[in-house]
Amino acid sequence: MELLCFKSLKLLGLHMNSLPYKCAAFLVVALMIKTIWLPSSSNFRGMRLNPNFDNEKSKFLEVPQIVWGLNNQKIAFARACLTARMLNRTLLMPSLSASLFYKEVDQLRPISFDKVFQFEEFNARCQGFVRLGRYSEVLDTRDVFELQKGSGRRWTVEKDLEQLREFGKAPYDEYQVIRVVGKNPFLWHDHWPAKDYAKIFECLDLVEEISREADKVVSKIREIGKEERSRDSRLQVNVNATLQSTPYVAVHMRIEKDWMIHCKKLEQRLNVSEICSSKEQIMRRVGSIVGLETPIVVYLAVADNLLEDNSILEGWGEGLLPYEKKKLGVLDVYKKHPYLIQSAIDYEVCLRSDVFVGNTFSTFSSLVVLERTQWMMSAGVAQRCGLDVRWPSYAYNLEDESNGPRPWAANMSDVSLQAISYGSNRVSCW
Repeated sequence: MELLCFKSLKLLGLHMNSLPYKCAAFLVVALMIKTIWLPSSSNFRGMRLNPNFDNEKSKFLEVPQIVWGLNNQKIAFARACLTARMLNRTLLMPSLSASLFYKEVDQLRPISFDKVFQFEEFNARCQGFVRLGRYSEVLDTRDVFELQKGSGRRWTVEKDLEQLREFGKAPYDEYQVIRVVGKNPFLWHDHWPAKDYAKIFECLDLVEEISREADKVVSKIREIGKEERSRDSRLQVNVNATLQSTPYVAVHMRIEKDWMIHCKKLEQRLNVSEICSSKEQIMRRVGSIVGLETPIVVYLAVADNLLEDNSILEGWGEGLLPYEKKKLGVLDVYKKHPYLIQSAIDYEVCLRSDVFVGNTFSTFSSLVVLERTQWMMSAGVAQRCGLDVRWPSYAYNLEDESNGPRPWAANMSDVSLQAISYGSNRVSCW
């Protein structure tokens, strides 16, 4: 093309060494650069060019700020990711909420996703499945279509799925950004199997600062456990053994006042009696786990500020050594952080435990069990319940034949996250 342009200049009688020729040649080159490198004038207005990201054809999904408790926020985030995947779009990195908006004065205090979870690590782990993007990647900030998600009794799962399918086609797919307006993503309808959610959760990795805080708590638990076991003459404890080899039990002890109000109402509505558990029932069932080697530290994950019973450390069976944040001496580790980070630390401590015991109607407990089940599947573990397997979990609100807590593993063949999001007394284990 450039040869034709320069030949045309010669045909006009302009010589290569003449000033008119040089000026005309400069104009030709400038026009060529503009044509090749700049977008058409109709699309240029309102654009912000990012030289480090070639995404002229990339499409994005934007969602509202994510709220509620940590694990509801994780479910909402996963649901937003899977919605973006269905629409063949990149999810713009959403804001989480540092506080529980119905309990703290600074309600809905936003915190960036990458202040809690590693952004680049998420994309590396989930490559080819879903992708997170930054707002700086959006070239045309005005090329946005707002999607109002339906709500109310008449808005069914089928209608929601039909709407999403429509927004994956023309003319909506031509917009660079689809912005969802309306309610929190946790309350969106669920269209994806449990294994897809598990994949998203597997891609989440806490930032180093939070992970180190969890390390401090876990190390303290194992250190105390090693000291206690070394005093027991029945155990042949290797004094050179690492702290990592010292086991501990984590119990997500839901006996706080807000939980007891919620679970009693839930029992009445569902006409079941296997949701609420008293302190005494939890202690008795944990102490009845078959094959549990004692002495062993039992870490009690509990919301201290909502706890009205100050005797949770009393009454445990012989060999069970109960510790909560204050007795463990790690209260300051938690208190310097907002609610969301405190919950993330406790979640990690429970996740890493050698034995986990929780409540099947708690989203926190259910997600811990889901991730531990995913670990087993990734490790090729066939049997997923009982102390003879790695990462066993139990449900203290459900009793097994030995009067202990029922063995618990997540059912990865579930067609939705219903059982985990809202709880179930039908848990799978094999």
